[in-house]
Amino acid sequence: MTGNQPEHQQTAHEPKHKKDLTRRKVVVAGAGAAVAVGAAGTLAASGAFAGEKSTAASASGTSTAAGTCYKLTSETTEGPYYIDADKLRRDITEDKEGIPLTLALKVIDSETCKPLRNAAVDIWHCDALGLYSGYESFSQGGGTAPTDAPSGTPTDTPSGTPTGEPPSGAPSGGTGGGGGHEEPTSDTRYLRGTWRTDKHGLVTFKTIFPGWYQGRCVHIHTKVHVGGEWTDAGYEGGTTCHTGQLFFAEEAVLASAEVEPYSTSTTTRTTLTEDTIYDQSGTTGGLLKLKYHKKDIAKGVQASLTLGVDPDATNEGTS
Repeated sequence: MTGNQPEHQQTAHEPKHKKDLTRRKVVVAGAGAAVAVGAAGTLAASGAFAGEKSTAASASGTSTAAGTCYKLTSETTEGPYYIDADKLRRDITEDKEGIPLTLALKVIDSETCKPLRNAAVDIWHCDALGLYSGYESFSQGGGTAPTDAPSGTPTDTPSGTPTGEPPSGAPSGGTGGGGGHEEPTSDTRYLRGTWRTDKHGLVTFKTIFPGWYQGRCVHIHTKVHVGGEWTDAGYEGGTTCHTGQLFFAEEAVLASAEVEPYSTSTTTRTTLTEDTIYDQSGTTGGLLKLKYHKKDIAKGVQASLTLGVDPDATNEGTS
């Protein structure tokens, strides 16, 4: 963990054909953290995508009839709670309680269907009660009211024109999907991580099933970075070619809501069809493929998705 903010400047070794390059650096505790995905992670991810025969055929060069071979995964806003590549790791759980979740993502070029090797993939999401690490004072999950919330009935009517700058910070409950970036207010970094894709474009994370908070359905944020360099210190340079969000089917969310600590949440839940960020386009929009025991989701969930991206594009998700 580090309190230093990431640097954002161009360096001489960065590719000349890339535009809007940003310098990214991951500070990693201990030596040898930036290593290839282990055999166990590769097997888990490979199994999650065993049924995608058409994509595999295209990636090997045996099928690209006309146009794109895979739809571009929807781009979304990064939300206010992104912390730039703060932790290089696959297990992002730390000590957070919740339903175990294994998330397997395959990143491919949507034009050629070839896997993107050595891409850096970020994921981050709230805990079982809606709190984001680094932003507990903003996100205020679990239905907790802000400490300075007004009470009672106003005794007079405001008049005149407001002066000065509007207050900063996210409203109670947060948005997690819109609004400008906020600077972290704490040093916590649970449920955040960055890892590299293997030669098959696969990356696997171990985490927990996210909870929910005011105004948003259950989701996970993600970014894909390409053109950078993996070093002993982490990942540097390159561009962000994809910023998206990953979503969960209502059936699974309803099942999770029966399990502690999710069941203790007092926050009104926004459904998948009510969400303002999810575009209702299924897997193209980030809807995850889920596997779990229908009668006992507490045992764990396996989630997977193929992300079709344009490696030559820049999609920071900040506009």
